[in-house]
Amino acid sequence: MADDWQPPAVLAEFAQLDHDRGPRRGYPEAIYCEGKTPAQVAAIAVEIRTRGGSTLFTRATPDHAKAVLAELPDAAYDQDARMLAWPPEPPSAVGGRVVVLCAGTSDLAVAREALLTARHLGRESELVVDVGVAGLHRVLGKLELLSSARVIVVVAGMDGALPSVVAGLVTAPVVAVPTSVGYGAAFGGLAPLLSMLNSCSPGVAVVNIDNGYGAGHLAAQIAAPA
Repeated sequence: MADDWQPPAVLAEFAQLDHDRGPRRGYPEAIYCEGKTPAQVAAIAVEIRTRGGSTLFTRATPDHAKAVLAELPDAAYDQDARMLAWPPEPPSAVGGRVVVLCAGTSDLAVAREALLTARHLGRESELVVDVGVAGLHRVLGKLELLSSARVIVVVAGMDGALPSVVAGLVTAPVVAVPTSVGYGAAFGGLAPLLSMLNSCSPGVAVVNIDNGYGAGHLAAQIAAPA
């Protein structure tokens, strides 16, 4: 990146993109759309297109997506994950496999955010859905796949018990993602967060509530080629 580069005036009013993050850290900057206006997100998309960069737009509403697609019409948009990816096709997969487990259908949006993040950061990634602890046979039926993973992301709300169960069955590290799914005493994800932090199975790392992007990014780093 040229040392004398300056962002366009309209963009400089609200953002300074970190174009050097890919070369510096190995992974490009992601654009967190929540709290930004569609016009701001559109201006960022223009800059990404002009500079020839790659990025993920996370937590994108339909209005954010419309604004991005107006500037990057080929961008891949996953409405469930609330994510757009540019370029639309993920890079060729290298490194180890990332397996994302989703405890219940209500956790699926966060699980897909983790899945697509890892995939667009260059990892082979697979999603397993609806394998919560209320039916342990469902997890046990996936042991062969889990044993092939370099890292496993486990997304769960309510009691947040699934990461402990999985970590007790496999050799791979587990990245646990508490979700805000659950009745009143789940406290918007705080109950599963505390359960995961108190896991009795070693090898469990915990990200913030509903942070599928953070989990997918960490998993991609763990599974990176040596």
